Amino acid sequence: MLRLASILYFVVGTSLSGIFMIVALVSGYDTGKFIIIAVTVGAVVAIPVSYFVAKAIRANSLD
Repeated sequence: MLRLASILYFVVGTSLSGIFMIVALVSGYDTGKFIIIAVTVGAVVAIPVSYFVAKAIRANSLD
């Protein structure tokens, strides 16, 4: 499951980092400091999200 989660992390991490960056920009936090913080938070949040998505995929697979 770790291999599946690490593969999913590339997609989930990029998506969440982009979403958090857009939220920061729309909220008016448009300096480099806040953008880096938002992207880092998105990358950290993506770790458990990708694990739970991988767990759900494994639970619903037809193996």
